Amino acid sequence: MSVFFKKAERKNAKLRLAIAGPTGAGKTFGALLLAKGIGGRIAVADTENSSAELYDDIVSFEHANIQPPYSPEKFIDAIKAAEIAGFDTLIIDSITHEWSGVGGCLEIVDTLASGPFKGNSWGAWSKVTPRHRKFIDAMLQSSINIIVTLRSKMETIQTNDNGKKKVEKVGMKAEQRDGIEYEFTTVLDLTHNNIAIATKDRTRLFIEPRPLSINDGIAIKQWLISGSADATIDGNQFLELEMLMHQAGINIEAFCSKRKMNSLMDIQVQKFDETKAKLVQIIEKNQSNARQIDTSLNQSNEQACNDHLSITPVQRDALQDFIAERGLDVMAVCEHLGIDSLITILQSQLERAKIDIDQFAKASISA
Repeated sequence: MSVFFKKAERKNAKLRLAIAGPTGAGKTFGALLLAKGIGGRIAVADTENSSAELYDDIVSFEHANIQPPYSPEKFIDAIKAAEIAGFDTLIIDSITHEWSGVGGCLEIVDTLASGPFKGNSWGAWSKVTPRHRKFIDAMLQSSINIIVTLRSKMETIQTNDNGKKKVEKVGMKAEQRDGIEYEFTTVLDLTHNNIAIATKDRTRLFIEPRPLSINDGIAIKQWLISGSADATIDGNQFLELEMLMHQAGINIEAFCSKRKMNSLMDIQVQKFDETKAKLVQIIEKNQSNARQIDTSLNQSNEQACNDHLSITPVQRDALQDFIAERGLDVMAVCEHLGIDSLITILQSQLERAKIDIDQFAKASISA
């Protein structure tokens, strides 16, 4: 496939922001302030024993209390439910439970390793990693803003100082899979005194450490909608078009190459409905053609079966009446047709036999 380059233009986007911090740092409070500044309907998927509801005076939001087991699929369901319900922002508080909570990834691995994998943790991870990846993809591909919180704890390392082993603190570490920060546009670490420090920030809105506020949410909203280029489809729309193209029998690589796109993700949002409608038309046409072919094949098969079937007793009786109406004798007709009995006439030959009998009757009258 050809690779196409074009002028870089930042597109309108949906938020993918993570807030990490120790207990009491203000992760939930900060997430709600940002969501309030962004505006629109807010949903909170809460794994922290409904602690988010303690802040219902900060902003109006709808709440779902998520209970164990904290499987990746449960978090995916929460994201899909928020999308279907039409929320603008979903806060997942917190995604640490998906990793190290009851029934989370680490516990699933332990269960599999001690069971069917007989101590082979590598084999267990081969089953759990794809499930965790689907959860990450559900966040990245979502059509709404996603804010997540993560618990963090002090990370230590063991050092050797002139033969003496020492434990040194090296900073806070989020309780999730290593590298989780790469999945977000912005990652903020909260200190014990509620100061947000950006460890990753593509928005460049959090250069200076500070407490989170509603104004930060307003600034984020402006950044999200200030792209100069038309927004392209989100992950869910991509999956929908990909499925429809497979059903329509369209070669995706050729489709993209013809339009100088590197992938379906380059399709603009305003073209989504039009593209989808055309694909549905192609699928319906293909299905209609397939039904016509099936009908034709069934008719051909039915005809082929009839070609080898003798007439039924009912058809034989009707043929006897047909012969009698023409003043002929059945035995004479059989002799004329060169058969021993009317029942030996094939269904495919019935109409032809009637024509022959008519001609035989006319010849007998003339004689």
